[in-house]
Amino acid sequence: MHHTALRENLRKQPFQPFRIILSNGSQYEIRSPEWMMVTGMTTAIGIPGESGDGDLLRLIDNAHINELTPLPEIAASKTA
Repeated sequence: MHHTALRENLRKQPFQPFRIILSNGSQYEIRSPEWMMVTGMTTAIGIPGESGDGDLLRLIDNAHINELTPLPEIAASKTA
């Protein structure tokens, strides 16, 4: 996926949490824009540990990001 499309999702106001789906089927939830950083070729995703801190960091080649989908459980709770 092109880095501009990824950045647009991070900059939406209000921010809408979303799920990243990779070419190998892996998925990552982005619940806050602070947990993701996009460069021209790579995206870094922070994964909260049990304490809520960013205990893990995944580096993903943007070419392997196939799809971004809104997190329906969060979207539904905002309208309730």
